[in-house]
Amino acid sequence: MPLYFFNSALVTAVTVVATIFLALMFSYATARMKWRFAHVSRIYLLVGMFIPAQIVLLPIMIMERNLHIQSSYLAVIIPYVGFQLSFATLVFYGFMRSIPYELEESASIDGANTYLTFFRIIVPITMPAIATVAIFIFLFAWNEFLIALVMISKSSLQTIPLGLLNFSGQFTTDWGGKGAAMVIATLPTILVYFFFSEKVEQAMTVGAAVKG
Repeated sequence: MPLYFFNSALVTAVTVVATIFLALMFSYATARMKWRFAHVSRIYLLVGMFIPAQIVLLPIMIMERNLHIQSSYLAVIIPYVGFQLSFATLVFYGFMRSIPYELEESASIDGANTYLTFFRIIVPITMPAIATVAIFIFLFAWNEFLIALVMISKSSLQTIPLGLLNFSGQFTTDWGGKGAAMVIATLPTILVYFFFSEKVEQAMTVGAAVKG
């Protein structure tokens, strides 16, 4: 269980950070900047929400085989990030559209460039939405089973959902050990929601008005 827990924690942490970082930058570019293909790019990315994972498993396996990353952490992290980008972008885009443009104009007058405005103004304001998205991505990556089952063949890289299978054999099941393992696997999700629930409520009730 310590090895499974470490694998799940590593994969989940990288997935959450990478997805939020990429989604924030893309959402900022499409929601706050004016360029020719902004709307088309956003629609193209949102289409990914309607593609089931089962349909693209085989192409993903072929691509990972060609890139020589099969049975590695990247074999599950990259698909996880890809599948969650659409949802994260949808949330961040709607949130950023509610931020007054006067904040960026004031920052520009004070001499802030695009990157400084993004990291010092937009990201702190978007923290409630970031917390909300982080919880959903965490739950997905921590509990995901199908992609991990297909992409990971090494026992040393198995995550907790795969590791729970080892408690059930052909003729017997270690119900005591399996129950204890399930409790351990559930605790992180409860703690994450406990610490971030206030941010989630703020994201659900925030309006267009921004203090500052």
